[in-house]
Amino acid sequence: MDNSGKEKEAIQLMAEADKKVKSSGSFLGGMFGGNHKIEDACEMYARAANMFKMAKNWSAAGNAFCQAARLHMQMQNKLDAATSFVDAGNAYKKADPQEAINCLNAAIDIYTDMGRFTIAAKHHMTIAEVYESELVDIEKAIAHYEQAADYYKGEESNSSANKCLLKVGFYCAQLEQYPKAIEIFEQVATSTMDNPLLKYNAKEYFWKASLCHFIVDELNAKLAIEKYESMFPAFSDSRECKLLKVSKGVHLVVYTNIIDVKEFDSISRLDQWQTTMLLRIKKTIQGDAGDLK
Repeated sequence: MDNSGKEKEAIQLMAEADKKVKSSGSFLGGMFGGNHKIEDACEMYARAANMFKMAKNWSAAGNAFCQAARLHMQMQNKLDAATSFVDAGNAYKKADPQEAINCLNAAIDIYTDMGRFTIAAKHHMTIAEVYESELVDIEKAIAHYEQAADYYKGEESNSSANKCLLKVGFYCAQLEQYPKAIEIFEQVATSTMDNPLLKYNAKEYFWKASLCHFIVDELNAKLAIEKYESMFPAFSDSRECKLLKVSKGVHLVVYTNIIDVKEFDSISRLDQWQTTMLLRIKKTIQGDAGDLK
């Protein structure tokens, strides 16, 4: 059967499910197997949703899953309702990002009410990703990453929490919210430096915190680097730390000796975020130099 045939079959199933729901609400329907009809309707909506997915009619699939979710809630089948809302959200992601978020939030409400915070955190991450890539609302993405991190921490899933926090730090720095970014990078670095499997990553987070410091205030940046070296001696020997060393106590070696940056970039490729931060540092230094003239 081709996709158009699947879509027609799905539409027919939706109509049959609607009839069952209506008949279950009548007086006689309630007396004679009302709940059974609702269960049948749930199954029909789910089958219709999957047929719509095969036909790539994502909005119709999302709507069908939502209908199933609402009926599951009516019957107090909370876990099934949450699963259906997630299925709806995944379908809507391909057609209507805002509606996808609405469905995932509905699922999150159910999961948190049931005390399933780890899975709620996972869906907060999904919502954050939709705000990142589809709706391009970074402030809202940050809020959902923060909520996910909070839930993961509460469940002792520290690695997952740190993953979310790093996203928050990344975007806070982009939005020039440097104190918050610094706090997050330091927090994650501190939590990883004593872990034998993760301590190698600590120098990267101290490096990112240092870049943010330099944009705000060079003197505090020097003090921060000294603190990081004291906390994590391996940072002192890292290429990142050497690149950050100041020349004659005035300017970053990054901009007094451009060869060092080229050498660094040839070994450890600078990503877009790091390049942006370095350019902001350069702008700050040039501004300070202009003020001294």
